[in-house]
Amino acid sequence: EPFVADEYIERLAWRTPGGGSRGGEAFDPKRLLEEFVNHIQELQVMDERIQRKVEKLEQQCQKEAKEFAKKVQELQKSNQVAFQHFQELDEHISYVATKVCHLGDQLEGVNTPRQRAVEAQKLMKYFNEFLDGELKSDVFTNSEKIKEAADIIQKLHLIAQELPFDRFSEVKSKIASKYHDLECQLIQEFTSAQRRGEISRMREVAAVLLHFKGYSHCVDVYIKQCQEGAFLRNDVFEDAAILCQRVNKQVGEVFSNPETVLAKLIQNIFEVKLQSYVKDQLEEHRKSDAEQYLKNLYDLYTRTTNLSSKLMEFNLGTDKQTFLSKLIKSIFISYLENYIEVEIGYLKSRSAMILQRYYDSKNHQKRSIGTGGIQDLKERIRQRTNLPLGPSIDTHGETFLSQEVVVNLLQETKQAFERCHRLSDPSDLPKNAFRIFSMLVEFLCTEHIDYALETGLAGIPSSDSKNANLYFLDVVHQANTIFHLFDKQFNDHLMPLISSSPKLSECLQKKKDIIEQMEVKLDMGIDRTLNCMIGQMKHILAAEQKKTDFKPEDENNVLIQYTNACVKVCGYVRKQVEKIRKSMDGKNVDTVLMELGVRFHRLIFEHLQQYSYSCMGGMLAICDVAEYRKCAKDFKIALVLQLFDTLHALCNLLVVAPDNLKQVCSGEQLANLDKNILHSFVQLRVDYRSARLARHFS
Repeated sequence: EPFVADEYIERLAWRTPGGGSRGGEAFDPKRLLEEFVNHIQELQVMDERIQRKVEKLEQQCQKEAKEFAKKVQELQKSNQVAFQHFQELDEHISYVATKVCHLGDQLEGVNTPRQRAVEAQKLMKYFNEFLDGELKSDVFTNSEKIKEAADIIQKLHLIAQELPFDRFSEVKSKIASKYHDLECQLIQEFTSAQRRGEISRMREVAAVLLHFKGYSHCVDVYIKQCQEGAFLRNDVFEDAAILCQRVNKQVGEVFSNPETVLAKLIQNIFEVKLQSYVKDQLEEHRKSDAEQYLKNLYDLYTRTTNLSSKLMEFNLGTDKQTFLSKLIKSIFISYLENYIEVEIGYLKSRSAMILQRYYDSKNHQKRSIGTGGIQDLKERIRQRTNLPLGPSIDTHGETFLSQEVVVNLLQETKQAFERCHRLSDPSDLPKNAFRIFSMLVEFLCTEHIDYALETGLAGIPSSDSKNANLYFLDVVHQANTIFHLFDKQFNDHLMPLISSSPKLSECLQKKKDIIEQMEVKLDMGIDRTLNCMIGQMKHILAAEQKKTDFKPEDENNVLIQYTNACVKVCGYVRKQVEKIRKSMDGKNVDTVLMELGVRFHRLIFEHLQQYSYSCMGGMLAICDVAEYRKCAKDFKIALVLQLFDTLHALCNLLVVAPDNLKQVCSGEQLANLDKNILHSFVQLRVDYRSARLARHFS
């Protein structure tokens, strides 16, 4: 540990008797000084001893360093001598190697012509045997030497092709015959080895056949035998994948060009097995059952492309993507050329059948909405005037909208979009998707929703009808739900297909147009429905409100809190408010309720001005308006509540003492109103004509 002088001295003092560090001992400075002096002398002696030892070690180190340096110099000299000897040896080896290479070149120059001459002599000997017509050599008669025989006959076959036909026709035919026989024997041997599973023999025979014309036939035999017993299950695609995986492991051990052989196997599977299977599956339903045909086409194409993806793992040459794409195209091209026409035809007939089946279940004969000049003129007049044109139709509470129908149509279209995505050429995909979307718009939006809106509009009774049943809000509720489903499919299934094409703007515009068209009819129907609600309230007030309600014969014997007309109107309004909340969502609820509230207020305002009010009648009117105001709170619309608050304040003018009229009129709620309105309410008082009241109000 590090040396600390203070601690060292402290310990020394502590050990010395009389050093003053121990408790209870007297401090003796002389003794401590004596101990310090003695200790210093000991340290000096120790320092001298250590210094001598250091000097001795330094001398020894210097001596050893000199000896080491001398030894290194001797080693360097030895290394230089060894390096010089190595250079001399290297030069000598190079000289000998040059002589050996030169001698080798000379020997090769002599031996190569000699080997060629020997080879030529052997070939001439074998050629003579063919010329004589008798094959006596062991290489041709011994079946175990078929490899050597194949090598010889292949060379003789090449030589024979260069000989003139007129002089050597016979020998050429014999060589060709032997060539063919050996080729057949080799292929048969390859076939037998493949059946026995002898990979080494197959590789050996394939290497020999590589130089023969029948090598391709050897590959064909291999491919044919590989497929024997491979397609026994019902799933031809899974069988094909398993077969290719098995062959991929083996083909590299047998052939020198495994990627070519594997590619040829895959081509054979696609062009024979798969094409035949696809044709059997599709031709059966092509003309008789479009739905099954499209399902099979989608399924088969999907499974084929999935198989192609699995085969991409194998080495099939440089451009395997293009190779596999061409194989798929060769199978399906005749079916994909007119796919979209079949799809549109099926979608059209299927959608029409779904709609017709629904209307038949309702025992409803679909009306013709009509188009052309007269219908367009009616539509423009109706949009501007909001008048019902033509007789009202009793729908018996039927909306003619069905979520089941909508789900079926959307499901059919969803499947069509999926098939379109898979089966369409990338360049045609946006155009085909737009055609499918147009079918959806035609049957879902025009033939179903628009027809239901038109029927619903025609079913709205006139505003002066008594006990009218208002079903258009049910149409609004269902149409709103259907719009959400329609919009979801547009975003989820159509947008990915057209998002990067010019068709996107066309689809968005078409969707915008159809929604705006629907919204116009919905707004029109809601407006007319609100008119009918107000009409119903008018009928209730006309039937239930009596003049004596607000001018009772016995002012002191009024037992009711509010009139019967008020009770019935409030009950009716609450039902309609609840129905509106159930039928709509979002800001539409507030918008429609505000419009109904404003019209409701106008009706009550005008209704109250039809009567004269006694003092007790005015109190009853205030009670009625208080009940109306309580009903208005259900709207949860600030403007509507404010209107009824003001109306309640106006009704106070019917009962306030003449002396307080001016004070009430200048109150917070009535100060900003037109004086004519205030005056009109004051005039409703029975005592208005009294000079006192007229004087106070003026």
